[in-house]
Amino acid sequence: MPIVQVELLKGRTVEQKRAMIEKVTAAICETTNCPAEAVSIIIREMEKENYAHAGVLQCDK
Repeated sequence: MPIVQVELLKGRTVEQKRAMIEKVTAAICETTNCPAEAVSIIIREMEKENYAHAGVLQCDK
């Protein structure tokens, strides 16, 4: 049973998340030869003030 965790900055719509989940599930099923019912996906969203890259908070960009 594959379990996938995806970490994203907040700001995606529910429609975008649905589309991502469908494609990620399809890719996992194709590459691991398992049914979609066996795939679980967890989306974790974080505030832009809690992520930095190259010394700069995402909220400051």
